[in-house]
Amino acid sequence: MTEPHQLRTGGDRGYLRIATEEAFATREQVDVFLRMIKDGTADKGMVSLWGFYGSNPSERATQILHRLLDLGDERIADMDRTGIDKAILALTSPGVQPMLDHAEAKAIAARANDRLAEACQKYPARFIGMGTLATQDPEWSAHEVHRCARELGFKGVQINSHTQGEYLDDPKYDPIFRALVEEGQPLYIHPATPPDSMITPMLEAGLDGAIFGFGVETGMHLLRLITIGIFDKYPDLQIMVGHMGEALPYWLYRLDYMHQAGVRSKRYARMKPLNKTIAEYMRSNVLITNSGVAWEPAIKFCQQVVGEDRVMYAMDYPYEYEASEVQALDAMDMTPALKKKFFQTNAERWFKL
Repeated sequence: MTEPHQLRTGGDRGYLRIATEEAFATREQVDVFLRMIKDGTADKGMVSLWGFYGSNPSERATQILHRLLDLGDERIADMDRTGIDKAILALTSPGVQPMLDHAEAKAIAARANDRLAEACQKYPARFIGMGTLATQDPEWSAHEVHRCARELGFKGVQINSHTQGEYLDDPKYDPIFRALVEEGQPLYIHPATPPDSMITPMLEAGLDGAIFGFGVETGMHLLRLITIGIFDKYPDLQIMVGHMGEALPYWLYRLDYMHQAGVRSKRYARMKPLNKTIAEYMRSNVLITNSGVAWEPAIKFCQQVVGEDRVMYAMDYPYEYEASEVQALDAMDMTPALKKKFFQTNAERWFKL
């Protein structure tokens, strides 16, 4: 077994490392979560997720919260220690989407975007921004898409899956998609804990978060959008998901077979014929990052199934921060050209860096 190599920034291995799903938080965002947990207005997922990260005294919770709140020298030092050249940053899940006071949610989202823009201006060679939206107000969110692109210099938008149990395939969210297409920017659908309508059996088993519930819920969200025909309506739209595609690449054969069977049988009113198969949309309109999955077999399978131009590196900082994972991915049995696509040039292409 070879000794772990030293991790450096600057491209000494033939590529830069661009981490495409990295999180930050603002103190006022976290304080609202804690207030909602205390006053009983939080859903079960927030109680589980932010009841832990927002107030648990364990080393994991306190360290992650500290790192989330930092957009300065400590974060840069952590990047340097693991050889991360650039981080694409977005407000941590669930953003402001669970907040019941819409005016408060919009104000916190706008301030979070401004805060991130300041950090990107301070560290322009290291930080790249994705905007956050208060999806409770789709028209406001569409305006914020434009502001983030044109005034703040951001390169995409992150939405943390469902908004109080509602999904983006609802027609009322169309202004957000229209704005993204007008700006030529990708949408990153990041996990949130499942809504109360589906979380209970996961929660009682401790499977509601990143271990399982996140992926199941977010994969379903992307599948809802594909099967409602979002890419027939917006053929140029690109949607990113993390965690190796939230399991969809591994289910593609069955997804396609059963979707086509459902369309032919007219079993479901909303399941209409589409211009392409689900697999074809995955190869033309879906982008995948490996956030939290530093696993060579999964990365290679995903490259094979959706295309080597569509799979990108992410660390998932600070929830996953392991130097050994970076070293393992550096050591993948992969051509230098493909490894450069994975770590660097795919991100540069799709985020227009």
